[in-house]
Amino acid sequence: HLSFFSGFGPFRQYLVNSSWEAVKELSKRGLGENINLRIMQLPVVYQKAKEQVCKIWTTLQPLLTVHVGLASSATALIILEQCGKNKGYQERDACGFHPEGACCVLDGPEKIESTINMKTLWKNISVEGIDIILSRDAGRFICDYTYYTSLYYGNGRAAFIHVPPLSESVTAEFLGKALQTIILAMLEQCGEQRE
Repeated sequence: HLSFFSGFGPFRQYLVNSSWEAVKELSKRGLGENINLRIMQLPVVYQKAKEQVCKIWTTLQPLLTVHVGLASSATALIILEQCGKNKGYQERDACGFHPEGACCVLDGPEKIESTINMKTLWKNISVEGIDIILSRDAGRFICDYTYYTSLYYGNGRAAFIHVPPLSESVTAEFLGKALQTIILAMLEQCGEQRE
């Protein structure tokens, strides 16, 4: 089974993006021998992120794609995002652009839900040392845009996790371990859906 993971590159004052550091750490840890884990750093640029996500789904067709983003407002929270939204992208990316019509996919549905039930995941999982919360709004920036695009091209087989910035208590190793716990539970859900 191939699973694909992405984090984001630097933006604004975040010269080291915790999402990419967490994904690299996850890659070192792995997800067991049955899971072929591939990772990619996405730029904080709408069009380029969209192109990469389309490529993941058309060429690799993974069982699951998990995108990890930095939530700068979350100091000690991991946020499980249930759905991606199509419209409302006014904020400019690292190149100073925003998408045409401020939307992800022209004529696409207003929102797309992940096939992963984040509420079930949230209820049944705990990571020592950090709170996990559930969200239905990934923020109408590159994260939400990438998530919607991935849900659209992957028929809902995508997930998005927001992680906090790195700090003394929230290290890359800590986030990598937390992601491993969360994603193993997601993959378990995928397996149950297939049966």
